[in-house]
Amino acid sequence: MIWQDYISSDPRICHGQVCVKGTRIPVGVVLDNLAIGLSPEEVVKVYPTLTVEAVRAVLRYAAILTRENIVALTPDEV
Repeated sequence: MIWQDYISSDPRICHGQVCVKGTRIPVGVVLDNLAIGLSPEEVVKVYPTLTVEAVRAVLRYAAILTRENIVALTPDEV
């Protein structure tokens, strides 16, 4: 999968937030839904303009971001 086929950022759309390409659905919204336990298929039911492939691309993009940035965790977050 080439995640760049599914993820974009445009300053004219959602103030430049990273979104699923062709939608106004921010990557963070998709991740929030996955984080509360929805499956990719359930996310697509909530946001029918998405595809399961796009949801998986969001996960791939997020995984890449974790390798690029080190985030210090406070003891309360561990």
